[in-house]
Amino acid sequence: MLSRTARAMVKSFGAKQQPWKAPELFRGAVLPAGRMLAHQANLPRLPVPALSQTLDKYLRAVRPLLEEDEFQHTTKLVEEFGKPGGLGESLQAKLQMRALERQSWLADWWLHTAYLDFRMPVVMHVSPGIVCPPQEFNGQEAQLKFAAKMVAGLLDYKVQIDNQSVPIDKLGKNFLCMDQYYKLFSACRIPGERRDQVVVYGPGSNIRPRHIVVVHNNKFFALDVYDENWKPLSQDLIHAQLQKVVYYSRYPSEPVGILTTENRNTWGKVYKLLKKDKANKATLDAINKGIFMLCLDQEVSRGEDRKASMAHQLMHGGGSKLNSGNRWFDKTLQFTVGTDGAIGLTYEHSPAEGPPIISLLDHMVDYCSQAPEIKETTVEPKEPERLPFTTNENILEAIDNAKRNLDVQVKDLDMKPVTFFEYGKGFPKSQKMSPDSYIQIALQLAYFKLYKVPCATYESGSTRMFHLGRTDTIRSASVESLEFCKAMEDSRVPPGEKVALLKKAIDGHKKYAQETVSGQGIDRHLLGLKLTAIEAGLNVPDLFMDSAYEQALHFKLSTSQVPSKHDSFLCFGPVVPDGYGFCYNPREDHLNFCISAFYSSPETDANKLADSLHQSLLDMRELLSTQAKL
Repeated sequence: MLSRTARAMVKSFGAKQQPWKAPELFRGAVLPAGRMLAHQANLPRLPVPALSQTLDKYLRAVRPLLEEDEFQHTTKLVEEFGKPGGLGESLQAKLQMRALERQSWLADWWLHTAYLDFRMPVVMHVSPGIVCPPQEFNGQEAQLKFAAKMVAGLLDYKVQIDNQSVPIDKLGKNFLCMDQYYKLFSACRIPGERRDQVVVYGPGSNIRPRHIVVVHNNKFFALDVYDENWKPLSQDLIHAQLQKVVYYSRYPSEPVGILTTENRNTWGKVYKLLKKDKANKATLDAINKGIFMLCLDQEVSRGEDRKASMAHQLMHGGGSKLNSGNRWFDKTLQFTVGTDGAIGLTYEHSPAEGPPIISLLDHMVDYCSQAPEIKETTVEPKEPERLPFTTNENILEAIDNAKRNLDVQVKDLDMKPVTFFEYGKGFPKSQKMSPDSYIQIALQLAYFKLYKVPCATYESGSTRMFHLGRTDTIRSASVESLEFCKAMEDSRVPPGEKVALLKKAIDGHKKYAQETVSGQGIDRHLLGLKLTAIEAGLNVPDLFMDSAYEQALHFKLSTSQVPSKHDSFLCFGPVVPDGYGFCYNPREDHLNFCISAFYSSPETDANKLADSLHQSLLDMRELLSTQAKL
């Protein structure tokens, strides 16, 4: 409901419904007339939650993280901020006004603060890797044959995007925003010295790219993948082109692509230097416009843990001595095929979350499994176009610096992919429990077993029920989850009471998740109030300068559920130095996890958390199974 002040502002302003257009910094993203445009126009806008509701939920969210005196101090700040006629109400009215003037009050702000203004490297800090089920092939020729099928499968999916026939996602009975699907292909992030931007040459763009970019031995090539009638080339013709790419790139070049792993300010300056050369500018333009990038990797040692090896390759390429220069990490879609059957994707996160990416990958994996064998073709394919880079002393020095900086980060990242085979999401469903909530509470217990305290926990909650919706935070650490964890570690608490506390924690998480995806989360709302104050030229309110707010945003557990119909798993780095990244793909009879941590932190250990999670999942099943027999 609008406040009185906001209603008065609306009356004087005469707010109008605006037609769909891309958020400010998605340069070139235009959705043409058709089925999807009509669908988007019918979606509701992201609401602004009630101020009192958000402040009440905020206090409840920080309660398990704070000592009593800290909580009392924060309570006073919240009461002052939310008092009638106070600063909070004034900022709320301005935010409600913004919501009426724009298609989404959050979209541009979130794009800036979460991605384009963020100056850390996209590698490990922003871009996830997705490891697909490894294929049973070995050697370069088999690599190229599978890569050709992969390209054909991705182009097959793109046909659905271009003709707007891709199925519209649903959550229950609610149709979801499909905007992200139209920012995947022919998209690229472009570095700036202070802020980046994203260019998209989508279905409604004046420019319609017909090429993909292939990189092998650090050399880049443009491959046209459509014929003169805009029909995708056959996998046989694509394979013939890939053979030529490999032939023309038998010897490695300077790894210019490794520059994309740098700090964004640094990379922005080097990008400007590169563009001064005419040939470089043409190469960068071709990379930016390419439908997607295909990385043909050199063979790497699998090590003892093949899944971990694949996760590292998809996260960062393995370092300067392996495949990190055979990448362009700014590209929205970057597919990787190794000579040992390792396949997957690294995606630049600013245009989209995981679900549209997984939909694309699932289609590709299905297509490849059913595609016929590659045949030699008598048709002469078009020659791949070499995309050269001209370097000088400054560029070469920047490449050397990027190598050193990346290798430090690569050595520091611990990746622990785990498959829990004891049971899958079928068990919590048999107990009439939400599988996602069940896994989140198991993770809370695993963390508590190790540290004896809870921590701020981020779970990504989709807000795609709304036009241009992205995410909000599902806060899994709660008063209820802490009570359950304490009880589980206390042998004096009877099993029946532990079961009751588990159910209460799971129900509480499920309710919070449902509220979040319904646009009633607190984190984006609080961010909006803070940014409203800053844009109005006001001092940052005391509520946001409080150490409790800082602690609430220090997510030692950053988590996301990314389900797939295949045994793929997504991986990303921790968001704080002393934290963990945790992604999971729950299957019916087993659970896929990937845990990340930094070796440099004395407080974290991915192996220990994995072991603790394994034990927590066993303990919870035993608790529920034992009680069911009584």
